[in-house]
Amino acid sequence: MSRQLAHTEIKKTNNGALLIGTGLVVASMILVPALATRLGLGASLTGALRIALMKASSRAVSSATDVSKTA
Repeated sequence: MSRQLAHTEIKKTNNGALLIGTGLVVASMILVPALATRLGLGASLTGALRIALMKASSRAVSSATDVSKTA
């Protein structure tokens, strides 16, 4: 019974991390370029912001995977 409960909690953690990761990807692919164009930022700064958000997305998803392996 406790294993099933732990498995359910891991799934909830993974879903939350995937939701955060997906939100960061959407922000980096759609919102950052739109805001950068609106504000008149250069392409290199826009690219740097997109890279930072993609790395944050990757970390959010990979940390959830690490948590599920340890439990």
